[in-house]
Amino acid sequence: MKLGTKTIMRATAAMALVLSAASAQAEELRFWTTEEQPERLARQEAMAAAFAEATGHTVQVIPVTETDLGTRATAAFAAGDLPDVIYHPLQYAGPWADAGILDTDAASDVIEALGAGTFAPGALNMAAVDGGYASVPVDGWTQMLVYRADLFEAAGLEPPSSYANVLAAVEALHNPPEMYGFVAATKIDENFMSQVLEHVFLANGVSPVGPDGVQALDEAATIEVLEFYRAIAEASPPGDLYWDQSRTLYFSGNAAMIIWSPFILDELAGLRDSAPPTINDDPTTSELAAATGIVTNFSGPSNPDGAAWGDVRYFGITSDAATDAAMEFVTYSMNEGYGATLAIAPEGKFPVRRGTEENPTEFTDLWATLDVGVDRRAPLGELYDQAMIDEIVGGLDVAQRWGVEEGQLTLASNIINSQVINRLVREFIDGERDAAETVAALNEAIAAVE
Repeated sequence: MKLGTKTIMRATAAMALVLSAASAQAEELRFWTTEEQPERLARQEAMAAAFAEATGHTVQVIPVTETDLGTRATAAFAAGDLPDVIYHPLQYAGPWADAGILDTDAASDVIEALGAGTFAPGALNMAAVDGGYASVPVDGWTQMLVYRADLFEAAGLEPPSSYANVLAAVEALHNPPEMYGFVAATKIDENFMSQVLEHVFLANGVSPVGPDGVQALDEAATIEVLEFYRAIAEASPPGDLYWDQSRTLYFSGNAAMIIWSPFILDELAGLRDSAPPTINDDPTTSELAAATGIVTNFSGPSNPDGAAWGDVRYFGITSDAATDAAMEFVTYSMNEGYGATLAIAPEGKFPVRRGTEENPTEFTDLWATLDVGVDRRAPLGELYDQAMIDEIVGGLDVAQRWGVEEGQLTLASNIINSQVINRLVREFIDGERDAAETVAALNEAIAAVE
């Protein structure tokens, strides 16, 4: 991206102000955050206090329930009363930029000042707009295919990084009820199934949207998706399955593979009493964590490069902001204060900024030292080996979501939220129609979503 003189000067000035802890005029900033749990709020307020001490700018940390965020932002924009900075999910980046809620120049300037090359490419690409970026990536997580690495090694199996490898592992390890080859999501009214299915479709390069809106699913590639999903569903217990059963069966040692979010990482290591591993008689055991491997990017036969499903969060500098001070706050939160930003919930806040230009792994290394857990705490780097840490963080380099690249994220979200894909895939699994008929039914149902 080519920057003009004004942009470069502004970005350089923003960085210089933070680094020198100097400010011409103190501002009172308002910061909306969806991290509203009491412990997480306290951490954000402590970070705001540290920023105030460094710069003179005070920050009011205002919790906003995520489901209310879109409505509140639209109303505040209409009233000319937006906060200075909003911590927001990916789904708002493009629409808010288009609506004028976000100051994309300010966000782009901050990214360039920090060094675009220090950010995970996937996280940046998701927020790309003409001439720059809608918002500044803060943190994210990638969905994980969690597997029993010890059993894979004993059976001479390759990691489950492709449809073929998953199916080979199912063939070798499925022995119910002692061991299910997989626990697939099959409960159609659960967002969990929507999330897992999107990942599986992405892995094979299949999307229901293109640059012009809804597009017909590629029949051959979609049939591969359907047949793969039926195979892992048949290697699962009967019933309507979602995150609860998959975690329970994996924790009890009765599942070889599941798909889950990284919020399982502390529980897997015996750090949360409400969800203990039951693989042995010790609810605080780290034995299962030591026996576990993960894959974030996996592929289907029609998409050898594969895909990782990512959830990324952003700092949006608004069009009503005290711009220079807001840029300082975001820059601080992504630089000197980045450790405190990630420490709010490290197990679900992977560093989208890997390090600095001088030390490219500074923040990745720091993240691995941050404590996770609820009833007991320990650093991720003590619980999991470096190769697994690298895999966890590396997924954000290639993270994808339907509709992001095509500028159709809102439409894709509407399709996902309608749950028509869940329903029709489940009907295929249950034998109500064959694969080709199911592709036709999916295309018809997706086209009807508004």
